[in-house]
Amino acid sequence: MEMVKLTEAQRKSRRNRNVALGLVLAGLVILFYAITIVKIGGGMAG
Repeated sequence: MEMVKLTEAQRKSRRNRNVALGLVLAGLVILFYAITIVKIGGGMAG
């Protein structure tokens, strides 16, 4: 099996992309959690 050798710039670019994707996913989780809390809290108040 042939392994692809990445340059340092490619490794850094891949890492930055992975970090950005992780932050976006974490943001979505927090957003959905907040929306759920607001919906549940609103239902209990009324």
